[in-house]
Amino acid sequence: MKNFSKQLFNFRNLATALFLILFIAPFTSDSQTVGLDNWYNRETNGKGQPFHYLWTDTENSGYSQWGDLFTKRGAILKTLESAATSKNLENLDVYIIVDPDTTSESKSPNYLLPDDIQAIKKWVEKGGVLVLMANDAPNCEFTHLNQLAGEFGIYFNHVSLHPVLLRKWDMGAFTSLPDHPIFKGVSKIYMKEISSFTLKSPAKPILTEKGNIFMTESKVGKGLVIALGDPWIYNEYIDHKMLPEDFENLKAAENYTDYILKNSRKAK
Repeated sequence: MKNFSKQLFNFRNLATALFLILFIAPFTSDSQTVGLDNWYNRETNGKGQPFHYLWTDTENSGYSQWGDLFTKRGAILKTLESAATSKNLENLDVYIIVDPDTTSESKSPNYLLPDDIQAIKKWVEKGGVLVLMANDAPNCEFTHLNQLAGEFGIYFNHVSLHPVLLRKWDMGAFTSLPDHPIFKGVSKIYMKEISSFTLKSPAKPILTEKGNIFMTESKVGKGLVIALGDPWIYNEYIDHKMLPEDFENLKAAENYTDYILKNSRKAK
């Protein structure tokens, strides 16, 4: 009986260990956590529900399809509904801030404040990947966003470039794409009404056109900042639901997602 009890105990321990390895571990130590801001961008629709550039927004205005690209790669999605702090950033590998609210979008916008900025900066220096995706003027709050971006040598210009008239899609086409992992195997993407950048070291341009910089990256400490003057790959423009077949936003979005995750501290 003692031998049987000992065998049963060992079997239970083995079963528990296998469960932890197969079902728990993949969602803890190896999985990368991607946090999307819903504090600085906190718009609501006509029904008072959060929308616009959120994982949970499945309409044209949402990032549900981009979220799917992350989860297919094993990442865990999270939404941050409060200001950035060292505590709520510490378990994130990626932090995405998109299109901070203006006073026309919110009666009381939540601005990036000095304490928030310092918490984000220290998190990046420790190995975090910060993704900043703005918008064109006047559809984005640039003053406080630039106080954050400036910590990494990045300045969003208060302009609106790459205009598109109605459905004249090719007005928003980029075809001279750089030799960069985000655009590997991609020959044509779509972006309209974008802000550009002014950079200083350590920031470097990724995507340029006619002397304007539209995408940049900055390596700071152990981390990386990627910035773009547009929300870009929300549901409306990530695939061919709206875009003609010759645009490759989905392929670029897949590359973009891979590049973000590849540069996180857990991937290194």
